[in-house]
Amino acid sequence: MHQEDHALDLVLENNREKDLPEIDVSRTQGEFLRLLVQMTKAKRILEIGTLGGYSTICMAKGLSEGGKIITLEANSAHASCANENIVNAGFAECISVQLGAALETLPKLEQQNESFDFFFIDADKPNNPYYLEWALKLAEPGAVIIADNVVRDGELINRHSTDPRIHGIRTFIDMLAQEERIDSTAIQTVGEKGYDGFVIGRVRD
Repeated sequence: MHQEDHALDLVLENNREKDLPEIDVSRTQGEFLRLLVQMTKAKRILEIGTLGGYSTICMAKGLSEGGKIITLEANSAHASCANENIVNAGFAECISVQLGAALETLPKLEQQNESFDFFFIDADKPNNPYYLEWALKLAEPGAVIIADNVVRDGELINRHSTDPRIHGIRTFIDMLAQEERIDSTAIQTVGEKGYDGFVIGRVRD
C-alpha cells in the first residue's frame, strides 16, 4: 500500500488555495499510475488534461531516468498552478506544461516529430474520441494508453443519457473495440472518488 506523500499533499493544498476543482485522481489512482509508468519503463509520457499537476507528479515519480512528460492544459490558471506544484515537487526538469487547447497543441507535437510510449487522457470527455485518434498517431509500438472517468457511476450504459461527456466516452469505448492497432480493457474503481474506472490499452508492436 502507498505511504503518505508530503509533496502530493502540498499539491492538493495549493490547488484548493487557487480554487481549482477537486477532480484530481485519488491518491490510490495516482499510485496506480506511478506503478504503471514504472513497470512499463516509460520515458516519453503525454498527458492530456493537467489540472493542478497531481497526476502528472504521480507519473513523474515512476519515470525512467532521463524521461520526459509533456502535459497539455487549456486553462491558464490551472497551468500556472500546475507549474508551481511541479517546481515545488522537484520535477521541473522533466515535466513541460503546454498551455492551449489540446486539439490545437497535438498537431504541433506531430509536426515536431514527437512520439510517446505512455499516454494519460483525463480532459474534456466529449473530445475523448479525438484524443484517442491523436494518441494512436503519436504512439510508439507497445505504447500504453490510459483514460480516466470511463464508468461515471454507471451512466455509460444509460442509453437515455443526453450528457455529451457520456456520449464522448461511449464513442471512445466503441472506437477502442473496433481499433485493430490496440488491445484494451476497462477496470472499474470504487473509492474516495466514487464509482468510476480506467481504460487501459496497449498499442500493438
